[in-house]
Amino acid sequence: MKTKKIPFRTCIVTREKLPKQELIRIVRTPDGKVEIDETGKANGRGCYIKKDLSVLTELKKKNILSRQLEVSVPDDIYEELEKMING
Repeated sequence: MKTKKIPFRTCIVTREKLPKQELIRIVRTPDGKVEIDETGKANGRGCYIKKDLSVLTELKKKNILSRQLEVSVPDDIYEELEKMING
């Protein structure tokens, strides 16, 4: 029996390659809006971050998300990410 391939993606903060399920995808839609992609299939430029509060803190402090998505990221996105990480 053939084993199913597990897709790996890279966290933009830690540069770790992790399975897609352990990461959160953030997308800049074609109209320039930033949103959290829970399906993993939204259209637009996406990037992944590890589900960890220390990663989120560094992401916000160094403004990594804005540079990756090439657009300013509103504070409510960071608040939503924190809620997702905390459960």
